[in-house]
Amino acid sequence: MTTLLTFPGQGAQRPGMLHALPAHPEVTRTLEEACDGLGQGLSELDSADALRLTQAVQLSLLIAGVASARLLADAGCEPDMVLGLSIGAYPAAVAAGSLTFADALQLVRLRGALMQQAYPSGYGMSAVIGLSLAQVERLVAGQFREEEPVYVANINSAEQIVVAGHENGLARLAEAAVRDFHARKVHRIAISVPSHCMLLSGAASQMRAAFDRVTVSPSRCTYVSASSARALFQADAIRDDLAFNMARQVHWHDAAIHARERGARLAIEALPGATLTSLCRPVFADGGEAVSMCQAPLATVLALHSRL
Repeated sequence: MTTLLTFPGQGAQRPGMLHALPAHPEVTRTLEEACDGLGQGLSELDSADALRLTQAVQLSLLIAGVASARLLADAGCEPDMVLGLSIGAYPAAVAAGSLTFADALQLVRLRGALMQQAYPSGYGMSAVIGLSLAQVERLVAGQFREEEPVYVANINSAEQIVVAGHENGLARLAEAAVRDFHARKVHRIAISVPSHCMLLSGAASQMRAAFDRVTVSPSRCTYVSASSARALFQADAIRDDLAFNMARQVHWHDAAIHARERGARLAIEALPGATLTSLCRPVFADGGEAVSMCQAPLATVLALHSRL
């Protein structure tokens, strides 16, 4: 039986998130490395004003994820598998030994800047709750306009689908989802760019070029891709996954099932997230556990791990 460490994507951020990390030597080390590597202070990354920018959000999530993994490892809780949603794939790769933290900081700084520059305003993402993928695909087809496109972006569960695109298209889709398909809820996510669709293909190609300047190593544990919902081990496959994941659909539900089928029994979500835990609980309901580091005391997380 094995432990899966999951890393949240955008939407999990909150002001002061780095300042609120646990007091622990590994956390302190991570924060110091981040500030030195970026030449920025914590308040330039996790203040309310800073978190209006995609770049700061992604850097903050990377730092929090790496700090979480190091804290757990120091307590004897090394993951057997890692799985990250979108930007969460980067701390997952660091935890798996495929990327150094120093390289990840520079890559994520570039990733956030590219996404910000590509779509500074007028775009975003919305979660549709209570409809099937087929129903959301029909909605997208009906609301798509060349000048105001919308796309299926994340398949998080059987009834939680995220769409990305132009804000006017998202507004039309939300109205139609409730009026015509009786969706339980449609809400905008705290993401200001249209991730996980073809709109970011150009930015993804630029990221791939940047990866030629860093070393990506084979993973020392099982790295599960949320894009392909498959385990990856070789450096080239992980490099491709990281560079292009911003423009590829997220198949979170299938990825969690794949991890479960490979033997994962405990899914621990890194700080500051809790949404992935709620998505993993149905998958791990039969003989497994899903827990969030921001909802459960560290002692509880470690006790669950020790039972494996």
